[in-house]
Amino acid sequence: MSAIAAENVSKVWTTGSAAVRAVDGVSFAFDAGTLNVLLGPSGCGKSTTLRLIAGLEVCDAGRVLIGHRDVTRLPPAARSIAMVFQSYALFPHLSVAENILFGLRVRRVKAAERGERLARIADLLGLSPLLERKPSQLSGGQQQRVALGRAIIAQAPVCLMDEPLSNLDAQLRAEMRQEIRALQRKLGITMVYVTHDQVEAMSMADRVVLMREGRIEQNGTPVELYEHPANTFVARFIGTPPMNLLRLEAGTGGAVIAGTDGPAVLDARFASGMLGVRPEHIELAFERGVRGSVDSVEYLGGDSLVGCRVGGQPLAARVAGNVGLARGDAVWLNWARGAEHYFDSNGIRAAAEPHEAPVTLMA
Repeated sequence: MSAIAAENVSKVWTTGSAAVRAVDGVSFAFDAGTLNVLLGPSGCGKSTTLRLIAGLEVCDAGRVLIGHRDVTRLPPAARSIAMVFQSYALFPHLSVAENILFGLRVRRVKAAERGERLARIADLLGLSPLLERKPSQLSGGQQQRVALGRAIIAQAPVCLMDEPLSNLDAQLRAEMRQEIRALQRKLGITMVYVTHDQVEAMSMADRVVLMREGRIEQNGTPVELYEHPANTFVARFIGTPPMNLLRLEAGTGGAVIAGTDGPAVLDARFASGMLGVRPEHIELAFERGVRGSVDSVEYLGGDSLVGCRVGGQPLAARVAGNVGLARGDAVWLNWARGAEHYFDSNGIRAAAEPHEAPVTLMA
């Protein structure tokens, strides 16, 4: 059952005589009790899409449904949602308890019920010892917990979050990712989370909607976006380091990486497109595979990121441990059959059957 759905939703900004389609015919449906991420680079329309769901912006076309109820023309207060913004938006003169309870006081919830909800939420978020403090006396992570508490104490079935962790340092972001995911599962709420950080999306989401220029590039699970990217944009956006994309051309025995004399990496029918291989799927081989030269080596402790040139094209390999290579060294690169991805001349994913993979690479 879909808790949230967008049907061909659009939003156009007009500046002078120019019109910009911030959201262009977007459609999706999110199941109840799931954590869903709107992901993409700055300016892709993800925050505007969230604001259309919340009712903070009005759709120019299409409709928004929450709990199978058409809320397209309803104000935010009538949509049964809670929201957490990028800025914590806490009242500096109010205590932690007063900030969390503010919405319930406005709705005239009885004092006894307010107290019960506050005790439960404070315990859930580890805020019980901090209830009398002011926001200025809290760390960034604690302030974020207060903002979360204020949202979830309303007991709304849907919670919208607009880049809530962007003001935190790297360690706190990692901790808060785990806390938000655990909280969402425990409460069973439906959450829509906006971020430009693909690590956040991949580590938290049940479903990821990757956007670019107001449109959806791919809508799927984190595994689907990683293992079966719909196009070269998805392939490069998902994964750290990003997927290698190498131009192909016709060569002896089939399609070879452009600028090399082989070996063939795909059937000749794919010579006009691009080959994709993730850095973590590449292994260093001994005089077998694709020949390249080392540009750089970054030792990361548990593994090394080896930057190479293959036929003049850049390629990164992520391999275990310290590789003992230096700039200018010759290397042979190999990957398992089935690890490659093929994209046509338009950058769209195309299928390559197993028998079309090269016999020169790993079986």
